[in-house]
Amino acid sequence: MSAVWRASRAAVRRRRLQTTVIGVVVLVSSMALVVALGLLDVVSGPFDRLFGQAHGAHVIATFDAAKVSEAELGRTAHRAGVRASAGPFPETVVELPEDATSQMPGMGPGPLTVVGRADPGGSVDRLDLFAGHWATGPGQLVLALPDAPGMANGPHSPLGKRIQLPGQQRPLTVVGLASSVSGTAQAWVSPQQITTLHPTTYQMLYRFDRAATARQITADTAVVSAGLPSGSLVAQQSYLTLKAQVAAEPNAFVPFLMAFGILGLLVAVLIVGNVVSGAVVSGFRHIGVLKSLGFTPNQVVSVYLVMVCVPATAGAAVGTALGAVVARPLLHQVFQGANLGTVNVVPTISSWVYATTVLGMPVLVVLAALIPALRAHGLSAARAISAGSAPRAGRGPAVQRWLTGVRLPRPVSLGLGMPLARPGRALLTVASVLLGVATVTFATGLSATMVSYGDAVEGVGNVQSIVWRGQARFDETVPHHGDVAAQTLLRSLPHAADVAGVGFANVRMLGQSEDVTIMGLRGGRSTGQDDLARGRWMRGPGEVVASGRFLAKQGLWLGDSFTLSAAGRQERVTLVGEVMSGPADWMRADWATMTALAPDAQANQYWVRLTPGADVGAYMKAVRAADPGLHPTEKTSVNAGAVTVISSASVLTLMLTAVAAMGVFNTVVLSARERRRDLGMLKSIGMTPRQVTVMMVVSMAGLGLIGGILGLPLGVAAYHVVIPMTEHAAQLTFPDRMLDVWHPGPMTLLVLAGVAIAALGAVIPARAAARQTIARVLRTE
Repeated sequence: MSAVWRASRAAVRRRRLQTTVIGVVVLVSSMALVVALGLLDVVSGPFDRLFGQAHGAHVIATFDAAKVSEAELGRTAHRAGVRASAGPFPETVVELPEDATSQMPGMGPGPLTVVGRADPGGSVDRLDLFAGHWATGPGQLVLALPDAPGMANGPHSPLGKRIQLPGQQRPLTVVGLASSVSGTAQAWVSPQQITTLHPTTYQMLYRFDRAATARQITADTAVVSAGLPSGSLVAQQSYLTLKAQVAAEPNAFVPFLMAFGILGLLVAVLIVGNVVSGAVVSGFRHIGVLKSLGFTPNQVVSVYLVMVCVPATAGAAVGTALGAVVARPLLHQVFQGANLGTVNVVPTISSWVYATTVLGMPVLVVLAALIPALRAHGLSAARAISAGSAPRAGRGPAVQRWLTGVRLPRPVSLGLGMPLARPGRALLTVASVLLGVATVTFATGLSATMVSYGDAVEGVGNVQSIVWRGQARFDETVPHHGDVAAQTLLRSLPHAADVAGVGFANVRMLGQSEDVTIMGLRGGRSTGQDDLARGRWMRGPGEVVASGRFLAKQGLWLGDSFTLSAAGRQERVTLVGEVMSGPADWMRADWATMTALAPDAQANQYWVRLTPGADVGAYMKAVRAADPGLHPTEKTSVNAGAVTVISSASVLTLMLTAVAAMGVFNTVVLSARERRRDLGMLKSIGMTPRQVTVMMVVSMAGLGLIGGILGLPLGVAAYHVVIPMTEHAAQLTFPDRMLDVWHPGPMTLLVLAGVAIAALGAVIPARAAARQTIARVLRTE
């Protein structure tokens, strides 16, 4: 093996260009693979890890205290399939007035779910008590808030603050801050304190032996509730719903990044195969010399495999390191704002991703090189040496003779016939360009959809300014005008085309333990309608629209009706439309629906649409002059998620396109080396260097055109596969108008992208071949 290593090392030094091509191709592919696998890993990794450590509840079941007793619920812990349980915990929902939360950061008026629990531990849903102590006596309260910097001991810490709950003679003091990975409650008190709040329900927390799918959880829940009084189970929440909500934002990036990762691997395999095949063909004399010196066929094959493995290993190592650097800011951007109930997500890539890439890529390269390297196995020394020096006959000259009768410039006709002399190499080159064009096509369609999505979500063209009402509790100037008067004022200012009042109210869906937020719209004839994905917009009271994430979390479909309640009022609403974006606990309604539940609701912001060509800055200045208590801001037209998708797709497309061009580059170099004699003869009979360059570039441009024609439908197919996967994973819905991105003009340009990739890769080695002097090329004749 020492002889094999010396021969391989010499081949690496001698074939510097091919070594560089392999190293760069593997480096780029490794970077793409680390990013794709890293995102796939962290999408579910943090949730599963934290959920397991905290013994999170697979199901949170709420039972009617009037229909079932604690003893009956306690016996459900011994049902078949139940691994562990906690409870029953008395539970109540209290309505917090606005003045009760004015000094409480992170809390607002509305429903508050309070649970009586003796301690934060237990066999299910172990709470993270990150500040203060547990509520062990009367008058004490623990809040469920995120473990954010400054939340526990900073100036805005709620510890020590008092909350006056409705029906209580004395306020409760916040003695602790905790977080629940299962999201079981918004506040906890001692079992003695909960009795003064008159609980109406019991909460049971279950962990099951089998809980990997929704079907298993449904079956397990049916087992534990069997035999209990009819209607006693009023609500249930699966951990799969919470997991899907946490991963919804990152999941939007997984399908397209995996698509780029797969394309990168395919391009790497094809180019490595092309490089090794060319090395074997152009090195027939070298193979003959090795065998004449006593190298066995297996040793000759090993020389070529080691020759490829050295740059592949270096490229994989460097690419993995660069991929880790690139992936870190991307993952932080993807996970920005994501949380596990109240536990913030900090994405970290597991070590298996790096190990798989740094070890797997060289193995993949060796496997790709094995087939062309085996050509050297059975070749005899005499045949190899003669093949390296004798002229090569093939179909290329025959095709070129036929093309001489075609009315084309001689460099073009000769160039079009060159690839058929090496049909295998030509096919590999076409495949490389094909994948490059497919990548460009896929990225173009994806970017067009995301630009349209970002414009619709951000209300580009419909909302140019958002005006906020100042609030005294934030030490802001209070407006002189009332709610309705302020909206009228804003509409009366110059260049205001339309103004919508926007207010918010926390309500409760009947049978659900968590509150939801209604965003009420007053006025604004077209405000918010651009991001409608399915169904229709609200036409009157009792109709709401919501995002796909809301529908998925609540298990609703368009046309479903449900009851909302707040402060003793109830309103039956119907879901008539689905919008493209929005949190999982928000819905939109008209003003009449919101005030039916919250009569005192007022708008705290106004969305302003200006006339075409109006100066936003001038309008904002006029608002400040009219009422200093109104604070206008310019509406951004940039959607962060769309920008992240487009920018990352553009970078990956550029990288893979450059890699495909390098494959063409290598093909032209090999062709120029094999045809040194032919090129010298052509120049000796009068072909100019420019004509030689044109001939070599045309030889690749023809393959690029074929690759473009074949790559276009592959890219379109990848788009139609990835977009539905993105919609499902991210719980989004794109309307048909955003998927209509393929038109004859752009598609023609995408086909020509194959010619551009081929020409880009061919022009440099073609010019280098054209600069070779006749004497130097024919010196051995």
